Amino acid sequence: MPRRARIAVAGIPWHIIQRGNNRSACFYSPGDYSLYLHLLEEQARKYACAIHAYCLMTNHVHILLTPETASGPSLMMKNLGQRYVQYINRKYQRSGTLWEGRFRSCLAQSENYLLVCSRYIELNPVRAAMVDRPGQYHWSSFACNGEGRSDKLISHHPHYMSLGNSAQDRCRAYRDLLRVHDDGKTTEEIRRATQGNYVLGDSRFSADIEQILGRRVVPGNSGRPVGSC
Repeated sequence: MPRRARIAVAGIPWHIIQRGNNRSACFYSPGDYSLYLHLLEEQARKYACAIHAYCLMTNHVHILLTPETASGPSLMMKNLGQRYVQYINRKYQRSGTLWEGRFRSCLAQSENYLLVCSRYIELNPVRAAMVDRPGQYHWSSFACNGEGRSDKLISHHPHYMSLGNSAQDRCRAYRDLLRVHDDGKTTEEIRRATQGNYVLGDSRFSADIEQILGRRVVPGNSGRPVGSC
């Protein structure tokens, strides 16, 4: 069965996950993380993708971005992935693939899910019990979004900017957002949408994207249709 075409629309935030092949490590040293971020910045600029949040875990990466073109994220991830694999294979004298396959993604409704996705991404190391607080993890955008440190990779989304009138106010409000208890429902929504290549938003948002693309963008009902034999 052919795989579903990616849901790709310009001007709407994308949540992207790319995993290592068989969930194996993608990063082996601090230099690897640094090189990946350098390549991400380079390719994001080349393909006009504004990066809002990211987290590089040992065996996968999360990126939240808004593209100017529908094809931008795929071109960015393709070139980023190829160049990074070449670097890893050369440095560690290995061969073959590094990534699981094509990256997973979903479109996220700005009003309801932009900051929620950013929160989800930057809390990954905490959920994985790698650190106690997001600020303790070096390879994420929290230092920029939550602490106000400079990060030339990050372009703040208007919804982030609306958190306050000053950088200090925005960082404080964002840190408060990360402290909000998650009962697991929203995390599961994000995971399901991203793994399934669906949209993440309310019914109005889903209907708007379906109208743009002319196809279903949310999971269908399981089981046989009513009245089928």
